[in-house]
Amino acid sequence: MSDETPVSPAGTDAAGQINPDVLQNITVTLSVEVGRAMIKIRDLMRLTQGSVVELDHIAGEPLDLLVNKTVVAQGEVVLVNDRYGIRLTRVVPASERMKNL
Repeated sequence: MSDETPVSPAGTDAAGQINPDVLQNITVTLSVEVGRAMIKIRDLMRLTQGSVVELDHIAGEPLDLLVNKTVVAQGEVVLVNDRYGIRLTRVVPASERMKNL
């Protein structure tokens, strides 16, 4: 028999549970999506300053808030001290987000 203490992977305790402090310090990418468009490369090559690309969202529809490319909420644009922000109007339930992974 060995007297060695089992070594846990970084960020976990002896029982293998993830340490919440470690999770809270992980950086994620937060982005807001106004809409999307699919265009042909030839049309992309013709874009110049002043060109308009029509998106799939209708004016007034909520914007999508994404964390690491996964929609987690929707909201509307607001101004906060001369910067853009987003006021959340709907948070996507975790069960619905898991379906899209």
